[in-house]
Amino acid sequence: MPEIIDEIPEEDKKRMELSGFEFDARKRSGSFIQRDQHIHLSSSKVEGIEMLPIEIALKKYDWLKDYYWNLVDRDKDEYTKFVAEKEEKEGPRGFVVLARKGSKNIFPLQSCLFMKSAEIQTVHNIIIAEEGAELHLITGCTSSIGREKGTHYGITEIYVGKDAQVSNTMIHTWGENINVFPRSATKVEENGTFLSNYISLKPVGKVQMYPVADLAGKNSVARFNSVVLAPKGSHLDLGQRALLTGEGSSAELISRVITSGGVVFARSHIAGISDNTKGHIECKGLILEDGVIHSIPEVEGRLKNTELTHEAAVGKIARDEIEYLMARGLDEEEATATIIRGFLDVRIKGLPDSLQKEIDAAIDAAESGF
Repeated sequence: MPEIIDEIPEEDKKRMELSGFEFDARKRSGSFIQRDQHIHLSSSKVEGIEMLPIEIALKKYDWLKDYYWNLVDRDKDEYTKFVAEKEEKEGPRGFVVLARKGSKNIFPLQSCLFMKSAEIQTVHNIIIAEEGAELHLITGCTSSIGREKGTHYGITEIYVGKDAQVSNTMIHTWGENINVFPRSATKVEENGTFLSNYISLKPVGKVQMYPVADLAGKNSVARFNSVVLAPKGSHLDLGQRALLTGEGSSAELISRVITSGGVVFARSHIAGISDNTKGHIECKGLILEDGVIHSIPEVEGRLKNTELTHEAAVGKIARDEIEYLMARGLDEEEATATIIRGFLDVRIKGLPDSLQKEIDAAIDAAESGF
C-alpha cells in the first residue's frame, strides 16, 4: 500500500489506526478503503478469497444479484430506502468478499469506511463464505477530526455456508457530530458459525442499529459481543437479534456497556423457533457519571424443547473493590481504570489471536477517556 499511504494525511492515518486499520500489509490478508463515496483500494492476497468493490463484483458475477438486497429489505425503513434510491442513481459503494469453498485467511481482511468531507456516506457490503470456508474481517468506521456534521448509512448482508465460519469485527471511531445508521442481516447454514463483534469507545452523535442473524441451518451457531462506552452527548440505540430457526441451533448475546454521561439502549432478542435450541443473553452496564443505560433483554420461546436464559445488571463501581486495589499500591485513578479494563475484557471464543489483539488494542487506546 505504499502509494495509498503517501496520499493519506497523518491525522487521518491516526484515526484509521484507532479503528483497527493496519498500514503494515504483512499483518492483513487484504484491504479495502472507502473515503466518502470514493473507493481507493480493494484487494486480497489469499487464494480463494476475493475482495472487490460491490459495483465491480455485481458486473463480474451475474449470480451475485441474488444476494444483493436479499437479507436486508430495501423497503425496511427510511434509511434502507435512502440507500436504495442513491444506489439506483449513482451506483452502489462498498465491498463484496467472496470466500470460496474450503478457503481460509489467518490474518484478517480489513476495511476502512472513512468520512472526510462529504455530509453523507453510503456503503453496501456483501460477505459470502462458501462451504467449509473460514473468513475473518475487521471493519473500521471513522471520520476526520472536527467534522461539524455527517451521516453514515451502511447495509451489510452476510451469508455463512455449511460448515463455514465468519467473524466480523466492527470498530467505530466516529466524531461527536456524526450520526450512524447500519442495517445488517446474516444467514447461517448447517454447522456454520457466525461471530459478530462491535466496539464503540469514542464520542458519537447517534447510532441506531439492530443486526439480525437467522440460524437457518441445523446446529448453526451465532455469538454477538458488544463493548460500548457512551460519553456525554452520545446516544446509542443498539440491538442484536438471533432467530433459532434450525434444529439444534444456538446463540449467545453478550454486552458490556459503560456510560460516562451518554445514553445507551442495549436491546437483545433471541427467538427459539425450532427444537433443541439454546440461547443466552448477558448484558452488564456500568455508570461512571450520570447517564442512562436501558438494558432490554428479550427471550421468546415457541417450543417446549428450547432453552433460553438472560441476565442483566446495571450499577456503579463498588467502593470496596477500589479500596482493595488501593490497599495493594494503586492510587484511586489507577484502581478505577483497572476495574473498568477488567469489565470490558471480553474473551471471544473462536476468534484468532491476531483479531483478539486488535480488539484489546482498541480498548487500551480508549482507556485515557474513561
